[in-house]
Amino acid sequence: METSDVTCAAVPYQGDRMSPREFDASFTEAMPRLRRRLLAMTGNAHDADDLLQETYLRLSRRARAQTLARQQHPYAYTCAVAFNLLRDSWVHPSRRERTTDRLPEAGWDGGLGSYEASATALALLRVLSPKEAAAVILIDLEGLSHDTAGERLGAHRGTVQRNRMRALAKMRAALGACGTEGDDAVSREEPPVPRPLQGRGRGTGMDHPNSRK
Repeated sequence: METSDVTCAAVPYQGDRMSPREFDASFTEAMPRLRRRLLAMTGNAHDADDLLQETYLRLSRRARAQTLARQQHPYAYTCAVAFNLLRDSWVHPSRRERTTDRLPEAGWDGGLGSYEASATALALLRVLSPKEAAAVILIDLEGLSHDTAGERLGAHRGTVQRNRMRALAKMRAALGACGTEGDDAVSREEPPVPRPLQGRGRGTGMDHPNSRK
């Protein structure tokens, strides 16, 4: 149990402000002791750490704004601020953070994902013939059967199936080309040509061919 009287009034020195560096040093010194006190009052390490952080942020803003006066009893003053925050959380329970095992809902991307999917599908359909594109749209996008798609297109079921298979093969090839385009560009580069050695035979104990008589 702490023996300090945290309810005592903190009397500031007149005209003397605490710098941010001085505040950080003072708070760091009082932090272990203050955390034990908050842990004893809240009974929860998470709540104690949240209060400790909120206390630091509130006083740190005042120190950086040069409005935090130097105190005769820094620990007592810091405790008073922390206890006021704790009392405020008790008076207003809705402000307290509540833990839950439910995952947050997925955020909306503004329709960007749907737009990218549509743009990719349109780009792939451009590499197909009209009959191949029609088969993919009716079967893969609209979910029709081969027979129903054949009736709409006025073609035999087997013809629609072959057009779809050719279309899917072209689309797979187009997607694969996007991933291997960079590798192909690198492989097409010619290897560097080694530069001929200049003055071969100098200092090696070998006679230059032109030096022979």
